[in-house]
Amino acid sequence: MTFAGSPTSPADDSPEARRYNKIHRWLGIADFVVGSAFLVLLLVTGWSGWLRDVALRRGFQNYTLAVFLYLFFLLLIGKALGFGLDYYGFQLERKFHLSTQRVRSWLWDEAKGFFVGLVLAGIVTELLYFMIRESPQHWWVITWVLFMGLFILMAQLAPVLLFPIFYKFEPLDNEDLRRRLVVLSEHAGTRVRGVYRWKLSEKSKKANAALTGLGGTRRIILADTLLDNYAPEEIEAVLAHELGHHVHRHIFKSILVQAATTLFGFWAANWVLHYGVDRRMFEELSDFANLPLLAITATVLSLVLMPALNAYSRYNERQADRYAFESIASVEPFITSMNKLAQQNLAERTPSKWVEVLFHSHPAISKRVAAAEAWSRAQSAGPQV
Repeated sequence: MTFAGSPTSPADDSPEARRYNKIHRWLGIADFVVGSAFLVLLLVTGWSGWLRDVALRRGFQNYTLAVFLYLFFLLLIGKALGFGLDYYGFQLERKFHLSTQRVRSWLWDEAKGFFVGLVLAGIVTELLYFMIRESPQHWWVITWVLFMGLFILMAQLAPVLLFPIFYKFEPLDNEDLRRRLVVLSEHAGTRVRGVYRWKLSEKSKKANAALTGLGGTRRIILADTLLDNYAPEEIEAVLAHELGHHVHRHIFKSILVQAATTLFGFWAANWVLHYGVDRRMFEELSDFANLPLLAITATVLSLVLMPALNAYSRYNERQADRYAFESIASVEPFITSMNKLAQQNLAERTPSKWVEVLFHSHPAISKRVAAAEAWSRAQSAGPQV
């Protein structure tokens, strides 16, 4: 079979891909700056305390209701401040012909995203301040345990509860391909509960695939933009990479990494809150006007840890690629799929070293293709005598 694309296609990025990714990065930085400035402004001006008082009055002095109202006001103002950047991001995707979504559909997704985020953030925030009130000395340890439980629960429920809110899914009707992918999954030691066609083309021209869920919700989802433009062998190669994460237990290991970093984060949050009370920024730990301070603490820690976490993620991705090389008949479909994905998604094949270190959770596509070609050469050469 002849595959679309070429294993030796140019590794250099097109001017269009460079321009798109550069604008996309600066857009992300601008969003970060606006969000951070908003949180700092709330604290230094005392507006956070004013917003707390409004929430208490509107909540009839009920602490639990006031916490939720405060969070709602906070997220609503933050959304309003960042709406211009969000809309520019939407138009950016359309400008570079990566989006098929219309403004009305995008606005509906934004509304759904806001309310889903409000519900999830509301659960975590209510739990957080409930534990601070009930156990001011040990809240951070107890909340950490509960948070990790919620994190694992949401990882399990996301494919059946969250994803369908934004996208449509239907069982894959290509029985031959479904069987091939299920067999590939069984060889990797995992049992999937279904293979689904992900109707991504209703919103995007990008292609993607994933192995999602935990336990009874484990499933393969394949974007229709992938199914309609890639050969079965290329789709197998893409899925083989995803299965490599299962074989190397990356999900379990990532949960452990998440647990360690989150524990440190909750410890830091406890220290920062005590510091704020000692400096009379807040009257007590349970004063929910300190929520912006907690958000700033989490933001700073995420920023500091991001290069290390990205490096760990790139290491996992290289392991998953290696598994894909070993589990498919030829690496040619992997190479052609990488080249096609780079072109279709306007991904950077050869980002600068610092861009890769700071922003990329995956190795550069040029490096992944080079690793596949090196593997192929090594297999062709055979064992050395």
